[in-house]
Amino acid sequence: MSVIDEVKLKLDIMQVVSEYVKLQKAGRNYKSVCPFHSEKDPSFFVFPDRQSWHCFGACGMGGDIFSFIMKKEGVDFGQALRLLAAKAGVALIEQTSPKREAENREQELLFEINEAAAAYYHHLLLSASSAKTAKDYIIGRGISIETIKDFQVGYAPESWDTIKLLLQGKGYPEAELLIAGLLVEGENKSRYDRFRNRLMFPIRNIQGKVTGFGGRALDDSLPKYLNSPQTLVFDKSDLLYGIDKAKIIIRQNDLAIITEGYMDVLTAHQYGYHNVVAVMGTAMSYKQLSTLKGLTNHIILALDADTAGEEAVSRSGELVDRMMAVPLNEYLSLKYDPSKMMTYRSQNFEVKVFLLPPDMDLDDFIKANPSELPVLIDKAKPMIDFILEKVTSKVDLSSDKGKSEALDKLLPLLLQMKDLIRQAYYIKRLATILEIDENILGAALKKLDISERKRQRYKDLVKSASAVLSVISSRPLEEYCLALLFQYPELRSEFKELTSEHFENTENRELFDKWQLCNNTALLKDNLDISLLEHLNKLMSREFPSVLTENESVRRETIGQCVVRLQQRRLMTLESQKEELLIIEAAIGGTDGQLAKLEEQGIEIEKQLQDVFIKQSHQHHRKKSEG
Repeated sequence: MSVIDEVKLKLDIMQVVSEYVKLQKAGRNYKSVCPFHSEKDPSFFVFPDRQSWHCFGACGMGGDIFSFIMKKEGVDFGQALRLLAAKAGVALIEQTSPKREAENREQELLFEINEAAAAYYHHLLLSASSAKTAKDYIIGRGISIETIKDFQVGYAPESWDTIKLLLQGKGYPEAELLIAGLLVEGENKSRYDRFRNRLMFPIRNIQGKVTGFGGRALDDSLPKYLNSPQTLVFDKSDLLYGIDKAKIIIRQNDLAIITEGYMDVLTAHQYGYHNVVAVMGTAMSYKQLSTLKGLTNHIILALDADTAGEEAVSRSGELVDRMMAVPLNEYLSLKYDPSKMMTYRSQNFEVKVFLLPPDMDLDDFIKANPSELPVLIDKAKPMIDFILEKVTSKVDLSSDKGKSEALDKLLPLLLQMKDLIRQAYYIKRLATILEIDENILGAALKKLDISERKRQRYKDLVKSASAVLSVISSRPLEEYCLALLFQYPELRSEFKELTSEHFENTENRELFDKWQLCNNTALLKDNLDISLLEHLNKLMSREFPSVLTENESVRRETIGQCVVRLQQRRLMTLESQKEELLIIEAAIGGTDGQLAKLEEQGIEIEKQLQDVFIKQSHQHHRKKSEG
């Protein structure tokens, strides 16, 4: 038995959830207002029989004890495992290798060193006469002393050995200060302070630990902004400045606003906009996206309107890449391959964009218009609209060639829209922009749809493929599906109809999420908690029948059946829960609004389930006709 299973066995979901949420009996189950979004009527249900929870309200989230703790505490799977293992009395010693133990000790030492440095830099900014220029600068930018203290902004003096001597005096070895990135080693092997005459911004992880620093030059020194080097605890592509302060409000508001500057974050928080965080001049990484995914599914990119803003859009393309499998800069340059296209809302993220006025960054805008940021937020454009406008602005719409180029790039995007009303809206809008008859555009989309369906049909099927799946159910089905995904990454597109919600077990859901965000197995392994790494290795070593390993068509057919069965299982589970809840709510006098909402969701589930049954029937008839 794995340590994950042992924790699940020893902890009851009621025990865990009731420590955070006041639950009310509802038949065999329990209900409450959802802890993950604002509401008046209870939509959050705990199902003791299945050891699961689900919100039937606005957020629609669900899972087991691990996913609940991850969302409630804003931690990753490994941290949730440690919290729950401690509660269950399950030892994790066996899960930690000597190498990982050494890394953990080194990380804690680096955190400790950085905390000491941050405290000293902050003390200097507030009290040292040599810090007058730095203090005048940041106060002159409109940042209050209270905000300076809240974010522990500091000052590194114009000295070659101030922090070196101070921390050595506290007992920290010089070699460790070098590893932490606070010192630099010169050509003659002498070591000196990395940050000199700079305004210092401690950069913290989501738990609030100082991982490193960003230092702004106070003179003509270059670079203008200097970051700590990459260490065991600092990687600027994986961190979000201000996330430790913003995480609670992001979760409560179900919205994160992404900007690029330290000052943007300080000003935003000072004026009450506590859900603003910043990337540090890099594209969004899958770790950053994973961090945000644990807090919200709604992101707004705050972009400058000038050239720097255009560059920010390009760098933000990595975020869109994680959602669409197509980098935004490829959209803008019209170079992307439509065959790579996935759904524009894979990962269940909704990303919007708002452009700031010319010659303004977020810091300037908020100070000039303290109450106007909500107006910009309300006017934020969905990324799909932003892409549509950018693509059509790059071609000559007065020529047939230009219109054709725009259609080649945008039709695959429209095709992936599952919401037919939304799809119809964008068909009409694109037809208007291109001055093309809406029926012609609809016919082109239908032709593309037929072409895509034909591409999905595979002739080389073997009877034994279905036998492989006949004994698979529940968790084994999830793990079988994941084993196929990890062992045959070239078939990644076959899984595009799955989301993390199709996996009931959090360890499976986590692996699927991380794979969606990072399709490089080596990189994936490097960033997994050891308990998840053990689970991944088990899936990677799973053996399959020779008929499957030797025949790609069989693999694709098998994957198709896996996907359909996972969809069917999830919908049938939701339908069963809905029916039970309708009976309970009616019996205990639930409000008309609650009953109507449950009934409406039940109808939608039935429609989706019918679609899955049709798909399953098509698979059966196709296999029968080709057998």
